[in-house]
Amino acid sequence: MPKTDIGRKVKNGEIASIEEIFSQGKGIQEPEIVDFLLKGVSEETLCIMNTQRMTDCGRKAQFRAVVLIGDKSGHVGIGSGKSEEVQPAIEAAAKDARRNLISVPIGCGSWECGCKTRHSLPIRVVGKNGSVEVRLKPAPRGLGIAANAVVRKVLAAAGVKDAWSFSRGRTRNVYNMACASIKALDSLNSMRYVGDWKERASASVEKEAEKAVEKEDAAAA
Repeated sequence: MPKTDIGRKVKNGEIASIEEIFSQGKGIQEPEIVDFLLKGVSEETLCIMNTQRMTDCGRKAQFRAVVLIGDKSGHVGIGSGKSEEVQPAIEAAAKDARRNLISVPIGCGSWECGCKTRHSLPIRVVGKNGSVEVRLKPAPRGLGIAANAVVRKVLAAAGVKDAWSFSRGRTRNVYNMACASIKALDSLNSMRYVGDWKERASASVEKEAEKAVEKEDAAAA
């Protein structure tokens, strides 16, 4: 039974795709909406760790799970959950990931490629979370994802097949690495309109091409 206005519209058929929810600027409060509108959503547990907190009765131990979801077609989300047992923690994290789902515009912004297919990122993006900073850059078709294990899983779940990456900070923190990658991808949605990143992508391609020509001239000299 839906509990929110968006959930009732989805059940009644007034909203047929999850992009309509994002276009209205509203968030997803019910994880069942994602399962209803998106098909082929996969889950992957990134890490499970022990946490402790001090109470009046002593230390209380819990399990914390981090779960990544995605349909490999431009939608990805990450969430965390805690519980005294592992399985409830994973289920709570999966629900949280569905509520944090984002849409990722996929394109071809690499000056080395120019195939105009949806295989990489449209522009260079940066995301930060805690002490971790992740930079993602478009790559030519066929290169693959040049990144560490966590960033590679996030990009693959979002449907990105080719990308360069650079990260710094405490990169051993799985949660911060994944969140920084998600924020970098979500920054594409913070622009005013879709044509904005297309214009920036073309400008970035021209700059990269000019730099390549300058390097070749310098090497020839």
